[in-house]
Amino acid sequence: MSSLKTVRRLASSELKVGEGRVWIDPEQMDRLLNVISREEVRRLIKDGVIEKRPTSKPSRGRARLLH
Repeated sequence: MSSLKTVRRLASSELKVGEGRVWIDPEQMDRLLNVISREEVRRLIKDGVIEKRPTSKPSRGRARLLH
């Protein structure tokens, strides 16, 4: 049994992104708590339980106010 923090860290390593860009499906928490190895994290990524969030672009809001 592992913590959510550990699963997020392993997933970020596998997806090659930061921990903040890792999205975990809240409806699948029971599957997450049984994860022990990187192989199981890879399986969850393949199943779509863990995904990579898109990068955030710079906001144009302040630029629009200037023009």
